[in-house]
Amino acid sequence: MGSVQDIEAAVEQLAPEQRAQFRAWFEAFDAREWDLQIEQDLGTGQLDWLAEEAHGNLAAGRCSDR
Repeated sequence: MGSVQDIEAAVEQLAPEQRAQFRAWFEAFDAREWDLQIEQDLGTGQLDWLAEEAHGNLAAGRCSDR
């Protein structure tokens, strides 16, 4: 695998259509990575505090549908 600089140089050499394809692929790749991280964080309870805070706000009447 090349270095980041090698990858950057390769991307710079792509034609505009190829860059668009690469961008679409990378956005999908990045979204999958993000989803995986969220799933892992949910599974380990690292995001429980967000749910607790939201429930507290709801119970205190600090939520609206706007």
